[in-house]
Amino acid sequence: MPKDTLRVLSEYAYTPPVIERGYAGQTLYVNVGDGRIAARPVTAEMKEKFTGGRGFDLWLLWHGVHDDTRWDSPENEIVIAPGPCGGITQYPGSGKSIVTTISPLTDIVIDSNVGGHFGPYLKFAGWDAIEVQGKVTTDGADYTDVIVYIDGPAGVVQLLAAPADCPTDSHELGPWLLEHFAPHDEDKPFVSFVTAGRGSEHARMGCLNFSLYDRKRKALRFKQAGRGGIGTVFRDKHIKALVVRTAPFKGDENNPADIDRLIEAGARIRKEIATYDAAQNRMRNRGTAYLVQIMDDYDLLPVHNFRYGSHPETPKINGAVWEARFTQGLPDGCWYGCTMGCAHTAEHHKVRTGPYQGQCVMVDGPEYETIAGVGSNCGIFDPDAILEINFYCDAYGIDTISFGTAMAFVMECFEAGVLDLEKTGGLDLRPGNAEAALEVLHLMARGEGFGLIFGQGIRRMKSYFVEHFGADPQFVNDIGMEAKGLEYSEYIPKESLAQQGGYGLTNKGPQHDEAWLIFMDQVNHQLPTFEDKAEALHYFPMWRTWFGLCGFCKLLWNDVIPPENAHTPEPAKIMGHVQNYVDIFSGVTGREVTPDDLITMSERVYNFQRVFNIRLGKGLREHDATPYRSMGPVTEAEYLSRQERYDRQLREWLNLDPAKMTLQEKMAAHRAYRTAQYERLTDAVYARRGWTKNGVPTVEKLRALGIDYPDVIAVVEKHL
Repeated sequence: MPKDTLRVLSEYAYTPPVIERGYAGQTLYVNVGDGRIAARPVTAEMKEKFTGGRGFDLWLLWHGVHDDTRWDSPENEIVIAPGPCGGITQYPGSGKSIVTTISPLTDIVIDSNVGGHFGPYLKFAGWDAIEVQGKVTTDGADYTDVIVYIDGPAGVVQLLAAPADCPTDSHELGPWLLEHFAPHDEDKPFVSFVTAGRGSEHARMGCLNFSLYDRKRKALRFKQAGRGGIGTVFRDKHIKALVVRTAPFKGDENNPADIDRLIEAGARIRKEIATYDAAQNRMRNRGTAYLVQIMDDYDLLPVHNFRYGSHPETPKINGAVWEARFTQGLPDGCWYGCTMGCAHTAEHHKVRTGPYQGQCVMVDGPEYETIAGVGSNCGIFDPDAILEINFYCDAYGIDTISFGTAMAFVMECFEAGVLDLEKTGGLDLRPGNAEAALEVLHLMARGEGFGLIFGQGIRRMKSYFVEHFGADPQFVNDIGMEAKGLEYSEYIPKESLAQQGGYGLTNKGPQHDEAWLIFMDQVNHQLPTFEDKAEALHYFPMWRTWFGLCGFCKLLWNDVIPPENAHTPEPAKIMGHVQNYVDIFSGVTGREVTPDDLITMSERVYNFQRVFNIRLGKGLREHDATPYRSMGPVTEAEYLSRQERYDRQLREWLNLDPAKMTLQEKMAAHRAYRTAQYERLTDAVYARRGWTKNGVPTVEKLRALGIDYPDVIAVVEKHL
């Protein structure tokens, strides 16, 4: 219990169940508005049809909201689930959980995969998921925020009034929560919490921080559920924190059906990590930062708002730089038993701006997406500036990907004259100005000035710039790298039609966790036809979805690869590792599956999410459109930077002679061709997925997947 008694608003007592084959058998419902707390059963149908993790999230959210629910509606929910395999320690990368809500950026369902200890601890406390609904009403109350406390050993869930002196930023709130909920050192490793930050109160791109207690450093660390503004929903509901406490646990806490099968699969992958990682990617030393130089080498690193794919200053922020700054012994993971240990940390960063100026802090990461997003994409090649932005995004509860991509857009707008010092409140937002970028971040946290405009995200900024600043609509729409309202993650897709589809033909928006096909398509030329691309855009999004159903990190699938994989029939699928996951899932749940069964599990959930989007008023072909910059060159300078390539393509693709064309004619020819290619790809992908030409799953498809529920069919029949 908390060291200092916090006022209990409502309370629910329960007997923690014994976890059986990965499932606790119940989910937790908390309404922060009216104080209701209840247990809900996990049915056999839920496990069979929706598996866990993202599947449970979607199922619970579907039944919790209405057709007209929006992100700030009281009935909108935040749902968190770890999946049946989440929390095992026998296989690396098994501590993930999935968070789902209706997004403030996209107005449809968003899901975010996150590490940290909250998801596994939630299960160990007796719950397969938590759904938080309602909104705190503070009229006449002596409190403004609440804390949800799940005490597994005590068998109690409490809704607590957060005291007035309780901080909001995760940088300060984390230690406060530790002091109150884990006052003794022996308690600290068994408590985890979810928080946001004051930036989430004023921006639609708010993220959630999931804590873990680092036993080696004796310090708190955080992993982020970053995408889509889930932190914004969290603070709109006036939730200060979700806290869970578990008893000391064992490696068989999931009570798997066949633990020996897990141990054998784990031994295989651990041997591969020890044998190959140092020579392949150095993930154990550099984490995802290893990608920076590789992306630059292949002209795929976003530079200056996705205009360019490389930059001569990239060595200042590449993997070697971060390896030298990371401070840890190996491995340094975000869950127990992970010998990949890619969750690195830079300690002793001295904060040079903002409210925490002068403090020496620990920054978790930076990950590749942050380095590329707030770094190269904004023309910032200063590691200290990247760490500073990373730290404040985490402390304030702001997604680094959305922040970086949106800042790159704003910087190009400033450079192009769409913005000026008067419009930005005196901020010189030319590319490379890290101090100005940080000031925007601080303004967002305070809810002031240009920070309020910026925090709305690229889609709404485009409309604002057109309406209030007289911007050219085509220009800002071409260069604003968002789709469905979500900012792009950090890869240049211009020369990979498959990756354009991997960003555009998604359920939640342009996030690389659905399909990362650049190397297959652009570098290795493994997808020459539309049919090949469509097949890849069927298989890989379904395969990657599966990790989020079960509680896995995807890095162990494809970031260490044994040499013999190159000689298999389908090397891109890494079927040896797929078999590992077959063994793990069957070993935990006792449910014998094949590799094809895993795809079917995901296909069921993926199609259900598509229907969910349609139910909310989107999810059709028009909503799968992408900005032209994701396809080709928008500006003359952009074309000229790769003129030899683009001219050659005109000759080879269109049988045109670029020597007889003006620059404007060449750019127009590229635009017509590339946009037509995307439309042809869209047709091919929809056909492969069993959808209509408008992107709607057919009744036959839903019936084949076993999700032809009457309320699901009623949604799609309106569009058939």
